[in-house]
Amino acid sequence: MDEGLRFGEVAEVYDDARPGYAPGLAETIAAYHGRAPRDVLEIGAGTGKGTAVLHALGGRLTCVEPDPRMAARLRPRFPGATVLVAPFEDAGAGPADVVGCALAWHWLDPARRNRLAFDALRPGGTLAVFGHRYGYADPAHARAFDAAFATVDQAPAAVRDDAWVHADVLASGLWADVRGHTTSRTLPMDTGAYLRLVRTFGPFRAKSPAAQEHTLEVLAATLDTLGGGTVLDLRGFLVLARRG
Repeated sequence: MDEGLRFGEVAEVYDDARPGYAPGLAETIAAYHGRAPRDVLEIGAGTGKGTAVLHALGGRLTCVEPDPRMAARLRPRFPGATVLVAPFEDAGAGPADVVGCALAWHWLDPARRNRLAFDALRPGGTLAVFGHRYGYADPAHARAFDAAFATVDQAPAAVRDDAWVHADVLASGLWADVRGHTTSRTLPMDTGAYLRLVRTFGPFRAKSPAAQEHTLEVLAATLDTLGGGTVLDLRGFLVLARRG
């Protein structure tokens, strides 16, 4: 998860700009698990966006977050949680009844993530991997942003298929009763809010300072042509699986 540490550079912006998760997510996880969990473990907690979902399940909460700057914002939001500042691969956390991961699954070692999560669960425990992708409610806005990003990204980041987490969990061969859920909701954003959100994206964080500034200028100009804002289409996913 070393590349994920770049988010700590903008921990305050991340906490402010990233949207929370769809209502009802905790209830869906709880219904699948079928009982009140004693212990809940979160992988890659960040500043606590996904933690809010897992906290609602009840039980003792342990959050693993590799970046101390992100963890510093997480702790005051969830003072009752145990926060371990370490990569999940090295944390040795567990056992838990529920292991959750919000938008951090792709940062984990692909060869080990399923096994590590499986081993962190008690028998009968639940894995819950969730997140969302950022689209645009208006197809014309989607085309405008595609064109804008094409002018500043010579090698655009690969876009994962919407069902990649479901496929990854299934392909491991470890889990029972693998289920997928999807949601969709809209989120209006003005220019300032959109640019702050972009500052928290991994491909943007990987750019040089000059390239970051140029990207923001291009996007601001695009938003001007769209009336000073856009409406995001947040396409959410939840993958549930059980340790037999």
